[in-house]
Amino acid sequence: MFREMRRPGQALDRDDCIRILGNAKRGTLSVLGDDGYPYGVTMSPFFDKDSNRLFFHCGKAGHKLDAMRNCDKVSFCTISDGVKTEKDWALRFESVVVFGKVRFIEDLEMKTKILSGITANFPADPEFLPAALKGHLDKTICFELVVEHMTGKRIREA
Repeated sequence: MFREMRRPGQALDRDDCIRILGNAKRGTLSVLGDDGYPYGVTMSPFFDKDSNRLFFHCGKAGHKLDAMRNCDKVSFCTISDGVKTEKDWALRFESVVVFGKVRFIEDLEMKTKILSGITANFPADPEFLPAALKGHLDKTICFELVVEHMTGKRIREA
């Protein structure tokens, strides 16, 4: 069902993919948008290694939500920060692409866990999360991406 990588010598193993997803601060969620056009939007994920799922949050209305309600198949792509050596102009980085289906989450306890996981990626005032949960939990939609296929690769710009 999913294609094999064209250049398997650059492939990352599963543990490397999980490491990158666990450290991801941002990435692009792609959905099937209006009139069959792809729609990609930057999102901040929370990857739960135990369940092998990515979690996201957003407002209660918008293009991506409409698209996901029409078609639950999505992809998410993230890249590492990359490394540039002093003697080389090219950036070396790793990327991971995940394919799967979206499931919306209504459970308040799970939504709290997701928002806590996402905000843990960003240094903030310790009072931020409790205040945000109090004022915005009911205005926030959370969803999970159930991983069906995942690939990663090492990239050297050239």
